Amino acid sequence: MITQPQAAATPTPDPDEERRRIQTARLLAYRDDGPLVNAVAGKVGKGLPPVPATLAALVAIIAITALGLLRPGPMLLVPVLVVVLLVLPTAPRDHLGKLDWLTPPLLRGTEFLTIVVVGLTADAPKWLLFVLVYVVGYHTYDTVYRTRQSIWPPVWVFYAGLGWELRLLIIGVGAALGWLTVVLAVLTAYLFVLFAVESVTSWVRLDKASAQAGADAEQDLEASPEDVLEQATGEAEKA
Repeated sequence: MITQPQAAATPTPDPDEERRRIQTARLLAYRDDGPLVNAVAGKVGKGLPPVPATLAALVAIIAITALGLLRPGPMLLVPVLVVVLLVLPTAPRDHLGKLDWLTPPLLRGTEFLTIVVVGLTADAPKWLLFVLVYVVGYHTYDTVYRTRQSIWPPVWVFYAGLGWELRLLIIGVGAALGWLTVVLAVLTAYLFVLFAVESVTSWVRLDKASAQAGADAEQDLEASPEDVLEQATGEAEKA
């Protein structure tokens, strides 16, 4: 999980360092890690490479499903545990690799696929599965759009939203015990109210001028040296 990146201690931070800091902050925010990941992240050393581990989790879920290994009952905990055990150790990484930007979409796709596979195997209402996926998808979209506008969600939202890991574990336990429909209904209603109220409240209270200034500053930091040089050359020619 990630919160709004803190201001640098020096008055003139290195642009490259700031660019890397913002990239890391955004990608970690898009992961939507919850309290369990944050509690364990500092205890797993350097962690696993995020893209290979997350891709392995996705392939494992597809393989388990294709091979018809899932059955109603405790077996439904298996795909959830596979995802958690493979992806959770990737949290300590800085996500600055060339392909690390793939981690959030891979992780969200793995989460959604696991929800659907477990739900269908447990014979949960399809419409309820759709609504849950929609609610989590909305939260992801809202997080992406807000951070691109330099409007960082508060810390408590990531904890209250449970994170991908606790959402999957709750669903897996509910399915294993035969209570999945009730668990899905309660979880979906809770997340809908949480994400909708927090998002609407944040946008209503938004200081648009300050947010735009912050977004412009971050976009300047994210620009490549070539883009900066090209822009400077263009402005010089106009002058």
